[in-house]
Amino acid sequence: MTYDLTAPPDPNLAPGEARCPGPSTRDIILKDGDNPPAAIVTEQPAYLGDEDMALSRYTDPANYDAEMERMWNRTWQWACREEHIPNPGDYYVYDVGHNSVIVLRHTDQSIRAFVNSCPHRGMQFADAATQGQGKQFLRCPFHGMSWHLDGSVREIPCRWDFPHVQDETFGLTKVRTGTWGGFVFINLDPNAAPLKDYLEVLPEHFKETPLEERFVAVHLEKMLPGNWKMCMEAFLEAYHVLATHPEGLHTTADANAQYDVFGNNVTRFVHTFGYPSPHLPKKLSEEELFAALGHDPADLPAGTGARQRHADLLRQSLSREWGADLSGVSNSIMLDSIEYHLFPNACFFPGINIRLIYRFRPAGYDRTIHDVLLLQPVPENKPRPKPAEVIRLGIDDSYTTVDSFVATGLAALLDQDTENFKRQWAGMQASLRGTQTLGNYQESRIRAFHRTLDQYLEG
Repeated sequence: MTYDLTAPPDPNLAPGEARCPGPSTRDIILKDGDNPPAAIVTEQPAYLGDEDMALSRYTDPANYDAEMERMWNRTWQWACREEHIPNPGDYYVYDVGHNSVIVLRHTDQSIRAFVNSCPHRGMQFADAATQGQGKQFLRCPFHGMSWHLDGSVREIPCRWDFPHVQDETFGLTKVRTGTWGGFVFINLDPNAAPLKDYLEVLPEHFKETPLEERFVAVHLEKMLPGNWKMCMEAFLEAYHVLATHPEGLHTTADANAQYDVFGNNVTRFVHTFGYPSPHLPKKLSEEELFAALGHDPADLPAGTGARQRHADLLRQSLSREWGADLSGVSNSIMLDSIEYHLFPNACFFPGINIRLIYRFRPAGYDRTIHDVLLLQPVPENKPRPKPAEVIRLGIDDSYTTVDSFVATGLAALLDQDTENFKRQWAGMQASLRGTQTLGNYQESRIRAFHRTLDQYLEG
């Protein structure tokens, strides 16, 4: 059966109730019949209005300044993985805008974090985006003052010249930390709510796919053109697949993706793979779909669907390659793009084939640092591999230059997104209309994000 996706919505439906014709994401996943995690088939849509949104939210440097002043220093953000600082003295520098935090492992194995600024004259203890090991204390490279790993004063050269300095008030500025899923989070607000409350449904929804049992197999850091919100929001919807990634229409159910708003901080989409787009002008046979998934259609067993067989083959190949038992993993976790967004800037995927982690950080109001991690299951009965080193790509560098990322099939797609950002950023600044108009359902996560952002900017 084919569908007319250009027909106007049913006028009898309330705003936000309209959905793509055909099977829903939940229908597709339940049809697999393999007991997927209950969280994956939970639905929690939200209609949040249909007012136009000002483009100045992105293009006005004053808005960026307000975000730095009122939002970035009051939210939980993942700074690194626990595996980045496994031993006492290991440290990792996290930067967002002008904020810089040094995260380290204490001798008692606890994780501590401090503002990366010397109390003497503001010198950074370590350069931006660096990490290291073996620190017995933090020493300022300017004048040599030093602090213990708990932030207390260790030594002040020429101490006779500082009779006015008291150790009790001259310690490093502490930053709150928390951990979840193997990630280390920081919050510059000493009065912030606990991380466990901020995470909302994430711990419960990831119980069956614990990210702490994975390791960083690839880590890219790519500079993108445009405001960080604009870049991030492209990854909060599948609406753009039709025009930006048309090669995926034969294998991805884009227009019937599911969008959920779980609270102020967490939203999600579930975008099924191994099922054709409703945009296609004719229905694919299972053999045609199997061929589009990269297989010989003659190898599809009689009575077996293409999505099922593709998932089975992937389970077998990745289990062998990784030394992990994936036999009990559902088709949806194996194949689908399941993305949870945690306000303000992080995306976590519980999937196996699409095992991504995203983070978006401003490098000014008009540039974005996009972190891409691939988290792979730790091999069974083997030591945890060391996390991959960061590969940094400039604004004109292609994701396809990284062989380990090309193997995922995602590199060319992200290059297509980057080309969009160049044009979208230029178009936003050229616009005389000055606003953008969002879809009620497919772009509801964008509106939810701005609702929460406004709470910080206005609060």
